[in-house]
Amino acid sequence: MSKIYKQFSTFYPFYLSQHQHPVCRALHYVGSLLVLLLLLAAMILGNGYLLLAAPIVGYGFAWVGHFVFEKNRPATFQYPLYSLLADWVMLFQWLTGRSKR
Repeated sequence: MSKIYKQFSTFYPFYLSQHQHPVCRALHYVGSLLVLLLLLAAMILGNGYLLLAAPIVGYGFAWVGHFVFEKNRPATFQYPLYSLLADWVMLFQWLTGRSKR
């Protein structure tokens, strides 16, 4: 990951190239959906402590996908904000049938 990305539009294709294994992508989807459930539960229950679990759950699933299945280093380490945005774009594209995989 030596290239420096200054725009999300050029980063996103790279991001997708780092998520080619179907199990890696599935783990990202599971982690992201669980984060949404945790946020909803925190709001409904009025329990802010649930928010502490959100990054652990979200990144936990994603990083297992990278280290075990994709066998690469998560882009989060070099591009934390772009990677977070890309996670949600990838999930949205999958949920709406716009994903190319």
